[in-house]
This record gives sequence, structure tokens and C-alpha cells, in this order.
Amino acid sequence: MDPILLSRLQFALTTIYHWLFVPLTLGLGWFVAFMQTRYYQTRDETWRTMSKFWGKLFLINFAIGVVTGIVQEFQFGMNWSEYSRYVGDIFGAPLAIEALLAFFMESTFLGVWIFGEGKVPEKVHLAAIWLAAIGSNLSALWILLANGWMQHPVGFVINEANHRAELVNFFALIGNPKGWLFFWHTISDGFLMASFLILAISGYHIFRKQNVDFFKRSFTIASVVGLITSVLVFLGGHTMGQYMYETQPMKFASIEAHWETSQPAAFSILTIGDLSGKREVWSIRVPRVLSFLACNNFNCEVKGVNQLQAEEAQKFGPGDYIPLMVITYWGFRIMMTFGFIMIVLTAYFVWANMRGDITKAKWMKWMPAMLILPYLANASGWVLTEMGRQPWIVYGLLKVQDAVSPNLTNLDLLISLIGYTTVYGTLAVAMFKLMKKYAIAGPEGALHESVDIGPSEGAHEALHIGAQD
Repeated sequence: MDPILLSRLQFALTTIYHWLFVPLTLGLGWFVAFMQTRYYQTRDETWRTMSKFWGKLFLINFAIGVVTGIVQEFQFGMNWSEYSRYVGDIFGAPLAIEALLAFFMESTFLGVWIFGEGKVPEKVHLAAIWLAAIGSNLSALWILLANGWMQHPVGFVINEANHRAELVNFFALIGNPKGWLFFWHTISDGFLMASFLILAISGYHIFRKQNVDFFKRSFTIASVVGLITSVLVFLGGHTMGQYMYETQPMKFASIEAHWETSQPAAFSILTIGDLSGKREVWSIRVPRVLSFLACNNFNCEVKGVNQLQAEEAQKFGPGDYIPLMVITYWGFRIMMTFGFIMIVLTAYFVWANMRGDITKAKWMKWMPAMLILPYLANASGWVLTEMGRQPWIVYGLLKVQDAVSPNLTNLDLLISLIGYTTVYGTLAVAMFKLMKKYAIAGPEGALHESVDIGPSEGAHEALHIGAQD
């Protein structure tokens, strides 16, 4: 154990835990906004109840996400002060915009939506939930632009006098293709994760014949959105892979355990390496497919890990520039496997819904278990993204070993790591219990604990009081 390893473990723990909530917030907000819109358009109380029920789960998830997200930015000063000193001029810009614009926007309008029904005009109340959803996604955009810069740094110069990277082209930062590809992939993933949450809970109630019409409507919407966005996630991932081939060739090669440069290049179905992770023992490969994945051309050249290691050592100095390939190789395959499963499942759900009465389907009892699929795909995808650029924290510019705070001790980090693990474990239990409680309670529970009075109910009550007077 050393400060670098402990700092990486702590950041991995807090990041993966926080990111469990982010995609669901990004996707579920749009569902609630759509349901609220349909209510104001049709005056169908089912739509209002749907917005209340799914909105309750959205708010629980949002609250936990905010709490865990704040910790992320603290760590840049606690564990990674050298990183902050070296690239803070650049990295701090999108983070500041995210906090001052997007976060306050989503929080403010979410408050208007929660407490404003029956108290503000209907158009204002409806606009509030849409603006909250937009704010959440804008928040993600600025964070992903910051992360995209770490993967593919642009628009900067190195100030040799103070040994810092400084931003000279803000438009290059916000126009970085890497950040926008992240955004496409993440927003699609958010819709997909929200779809599977709705599918899982709806299937639970449909199987038990509880509020069948309510949850059948939810199931239908989520299955269609889930199918569309699962395909978009796949297409976004493919596009990211091709951009990775151009800008991060070492990560691309390590994902495929592609050791030697070849033209054309074969795709690995299964590769087994030795204990060092530096040599292939046995593999099954499909000819030419990796070339196509890299550049839509069955004959293009793909550089191998060994050649890239030599090139980077010559460019950046002696060192090991190969990521931990057991993580990149299997992380990619776990992500892709669950991604394909979700495409197949959502396609089947749409087909089954069009074909007949899904309320009688026996497979509905397995729906809650399917909620694990997007979470596993999401976690493995982000581990792949971050581990694949090692040993760099900013690709080609700053190594992880040079970014950690210089005065940290093992004791400091063990105390904070144990503390975060304990607190986050407690939050996980609280989160699970709250989500389970309201998911099982159904729409009646959401309406019973609602803090506001709906327009139609408020008008009815006012007429009743007036008649008594």
C-alpha cells in the first residue's frame, strides 16, 4: 500500500458509487417531464399519478447523487492537489460553469416543481420540471467536457515559468469531440437506465396484478424508449471506439489484447494471457473485424501494444505505458455483453407488447432482477474508460504518480478510505430501502405523501369550502 494506490482506490470507490445515481437522474427526469406534460394536455389523472410516482423515485435518486457528487470535487484538493495545481486553470473552468449554472438551475426548478403545484401557474409548473431535466443534462455535459479534456487535452499551452497547463482556447475545450461523444453515450445510457428501472418496477406490479393499467402504460413507454436508447448506446460506443483508435491507440489496442501491429487486424473473441498480463498464451480471433471496428475498413492497420509501448517510451521517457489489460479487456466485454442483452430484451418487450397482453406473461416475475443489467454495464464501462488511459491522469500530459498530493500519509488515506466506505455503505442501505419502499408501495404511496395539492383536487376543495360558507 502507498499513497498513490490508496488515493486511486478512494477515488474509484467514490466515483463508481456516485455514478450509480447520475445516469438514472439524467434519464428519469425526462420521463417525469413527459408524464407531467401529458397530464396537462389530457387532464387524465393517471398521467399525474405517474409523474408523482416516478418523480418520487427520481427525487430520492437525485438527493443521494447530489450528496455523493460534492465529495468528488473535494478530492481534487485533498488527494490530488498536484493535479489541481497543474491543470486547475483548465479543468476548473467547466466545473465552475457546472456548479454556477447547471447545478443551481436544476436544483431551483426542481424545487418549483416539487412545491409549486397548485401555487404557481400550470405553465410555470410544467416548465419547471423540463428545466430541471435540462439542467441535470447540462450539468452532465460540463462534467463530461472536463473528463473529455483529460482523455484528449486540447486548447492549452504549458507555462514553463510556473510549470502549469493554461487554457488558451475555451472554444476548443467546449468543442472537444471526446467530450461530446461522452455526452451522447452518457445521455443515452441515462435513458436506458431509467427505462430498466421503470420496466423492473412495472413488471413487479403487473405480475402481482396491482394497478395493472398504470404500470402497463409505464411498461410500454419504457420498453420503446429502452429499445431506441440501447441502440443509441451501442452506436455511441462504436463511434467512441473509432475516435479512441485515433487519439488513444494504446487504450484501443489494450481493449482487444492486440499485441502486435497488423494489417488487417483480427478481433479477439477470447484471449488468455499469462500471469504477467504482458504476453498472450492462447486466443480465438476473427480475421479483419478489428480493422473494421477501428476505421470502417476491413484492411486498415491497427498498431499493437508492443509497438505503441516502444513509441511512448521514446516520446515520454522510460516507463510502462501499458494499462492493466485484464481490466480493459474484460471490462469491455462485460459492458458489451450486457449492452447486447439489453437490446435483445427491449426488442422482445416491444414485440411482446404489440403481439398480445403482457399482463399475463409469466416472465414478468423476473423483471426486477433485470435492473442489475444497466448498472453492471455502466460500472464496467467507466472502469474501462478510466483504467484504459493509465498511467496517465491527463493523457500524454500528466501521470497519475505526479498528480497525487505530496504530503499524504498511508494513515491519512486509510482513515479517509474507511470513513468514505462506511458512510457510502450507510447511504447505499438507506437508498435501497427508500427506493424499495416507494417502489413497492405503488402510486398510492406517492400521492399519499405528496406535499402539494393537485390543481383539480385544489379546485374541488375550494368549491366545497365555498358551498359550506
